[in-house]
Amino acid sequence: MKKVILSFVVCMLTASSFAQERPNIIFLLSDDQTSIATGCYGNDQVITPNMDNLAEEGVLFENHYNTTAVCMASRAIILTGMYEYKAGCNFEHGPLRKEKFAKSYPVLLREQGYYTGFAGKFGMPVSDGNSTRHNSWDTLPIDAFDNWAGGLGQTSYQTAKNKYIAKYAKEYPHSTRAYAAWAKDFIAEAKQTNKPFCMSISFKAPHMPFTPDQYFDYVYKGKTYKKPENYGAENATHLAPQAKTGRQYKEYGFWRDSEESYQKTIKNYNQLIHGVDYALGMIRKTLEEQGVADNTIIIFTSDNGYSCGAHNFGGKILAYEEASKSPLIIYDPRTPEKERGVRRAEVTANIDMAPTILNYAGIKAPSNMDGENLSLLIEKPKKFKRETVALTNMWGNDEIQAMGVVSKEWKYIYWQYEDNRMKPTEELYHIEKDRLEMTNKVNDPSAAKQLKVMRSLYDEQLDKLKKEATTDNLYQKYAVLFDRDATAEDKKPYLIGTYKASEKKAKTSKPSTKKNKKNKNRNKKKNKKKRD
Repeated sequence: MKKVILSFVVCMLTASSFAQERPNIIFLLSDDQTSIATGCYGNDQVITPNMDNLAEEGVLFENHYNTTAVCMASRAIILTGMYEYKAGCNFEHGPLRKEKFAKSYPVLLREQGYYTGFAGKFGMPVSDGNSTRHNSWDTLPIDAFDNWAGGLGQTSYQTAKNKYIAKYAKEYPHSTRAYAAWAKDFIAEAKQTNKPFCMSISFKAPHMPFTPDQYFDYVYKGKTYKKPENYGAENATHLAPQAKTGRQYKEYGFWRDSEESYQKTIKNYNQLIHGVDYALGMIRKTLEEQGVADNTIIIFTSDNGYSCGAHNFGGKILAYEEASKSPLIIYDPRTPEKERGVRRAEVTANIDMAPTILNYAGIKAPSNMDGENLSLLIEKPKKFKRETVALTNMWGNDEIQAMGVVSKEWKYIYWQYEDNRMKPTEELYHIEKDRLEMTNKVNDPSAAKQLKVMRSLYDEQLDKLKKEATTDNLYQKYAVLFDRDATAEDKKPYLIGTYKASEKKAKTSKPSTKKNKKNKNRNKKKNKKKRD
């Protein structure tokens, strides 16, 4: 009996020791934050001291892209480590299938003994159905976490309207700080379990409507902002005609209606980001108070960028810098002090989040994941071999659905759509020297060799898509649409306006669907405020 008891005690001590050796992991996601809206990325018009300090103590990634720059798809990509065409989740496509969520980083961490929690905007349904609506609790994976504080749909900036954090409303009426209050309770709770924890918070901020926390009204009071140098329609004349057909170019007039409107909008946008920064500070303070700061990794990023009027655009979606790039900062307190405060220029992406988190937890990433373990880039950058990632848009009107490839020096975009107004269009930007993307070098003889290289890299990414795209949720069609050799007739069956509804339901390897105009217009109005 004594031997049994002794063995049990040894096992418990061993398990406890292992739990303490494995780091805690905090993953923080803002919503619609472009990297240039962050002080440590060189913007002296914003105030983000906690993000800046995190970068000074950790690693800042200068070229972090969202391989799909819209919330639903990006969040599915972050969870699963797969490109959208494999994750299979986006507006007008379908939900994240349960079998794919089962291989997501929070599920795998929990299976390996981590205490897991989620708060904020989950942003997608986990379902084997067809709807992409996530306004029902039945479609959210509440039971997949030890502690759930997620919300429906886009969630609300009003704390009281978010079921699982409503109890914080009196002290923190704005949800951004309320999530930090929830984090304080979660960390204390997790500590009592004697398990390592993984806490994921997806802030609503700075997503529309731009309703900042009034607590921070003083921060930007009296501030006047400069517009970006590539602001406005006059700086969009060289862009592909396809890019100027969607809502990103035609709507969001508050960015360009007047100087007064612009100043109000950018002030509110930046104030929302300051709220997230403040919440980060609250969380770091809690880690210190709980005595777990020295063993807690913090990863901060966003689900996509935001154009803020650059090239006359007002949203995200497209592969241009402002819309597709977000900040990425990784802080590991176990890193020697002399190796902190470094920057990495290599291209990173949202597909890297899941494999990186799993690696920190000592868990091998599943072979289906497309992303890379960024701790290798941090510790041994010369051994990090990936040079490019694919940038895709598979949502919205036909014209803006496109694919590109990006390296730390160059970006190539292929706009596939053609009709009597426009032909397939290529764009090539030397982004290392032209970060504002003002010179399309596709017809520049001096860039002919580089164009050939980028086309080849694009074709490699397309081959991967052709081999690996999921057979459901209308993703096989992109093997045709994004093919540079496909003709207009080849593409025609796969354009939104020519689908047959019956074929959409069939879910064949070459799915097609015809959108009912009446339903399309009705859904457009209905979902305008709900979609990203």
